[in-house]
Amino acid sequence: MKEAGLAELSTLIAAVQQRTGAPATRTLRRGVELAAPARLYLVSRTSHLAEGWCDRVPAFELAGDAGRAELGEAVREAGRALGVDLVWESPADVIPLPVGWEERSRPAMIGPGGTGNALEPGVPAARTLRGGVEEPGVPAARTLRGGVEIRHFDPYSVVLRLIARGDEPDYVAALQYVLHEWVEPARLEGLLAEVVPRLTNQTLAQDPAEFRRKFKGLRQLYLRSHAVYSPGGTRAGEAVSWA
Repeated sequence: MKEAGLAELSTLIAAVQQRTGAPATRTLRRGVELAAPARLYLVSRTSHLAEGWCDRVPAFELAGDAGRAELGEAVREAGRALGVDLVWESPADVIPLPVGWEERSRPAMIGPGGTGNALEPGVPAARTLRGGVEEPGVPAARTLRGGVEIRHFDPYSVVLRLIARGDEPDYVAALQYVLHEWVEPARLEGLLAEVVPRLTNQTLAQDPAEFRRKFKGLRQLYLRSHAVYSPGGTRAGEAVSWA
């Protein structure tokens, strides 16, 4: 398998649109129907790729709404056709998600041909949440042809999941969310306090104390990195704090 970039991600999304059909209710292979709209989530480094924080990824990390196995099938078929590695896993498969994760998911603006997260002229900077409520300052979500809505999975949930695995590349991926100000350290600590009591050895292959230890590892990496740089050239003294 090959590393993949934004063009391949756009191609995969377009292929998923074709496989899921249009509009409202679509018939997949073997006559299975997928009710619209479905949410396709970008996770971890795939979000970084879509936002231009990196140029290539070793695999696309994606997830879908719970109970949408048909969407996962369409995504896997598209990945095999492209010859790219694919990880189909939600943070919910590994950790209990903090309250409000759906509202904290972000719209992902993936243009045709890999044009990334650039808004088209005249698109309002507002995010439409479930229930019709708008949150100013965030681009409106794009619902793709076929009723598949592309979103970034809640950054806080993703960071907590990356901490749970705790490999060095996971710390680096988690740190990107903090450095690009998608995750605020104090709020992350609050969500950690919510999630840890819900952890068990069955939902996570470690105890809560181990999870907290790994969380401290991310904090130390963040503090070391901010002694040198932060996105946009901000000096450490001007950067967001992690007390």
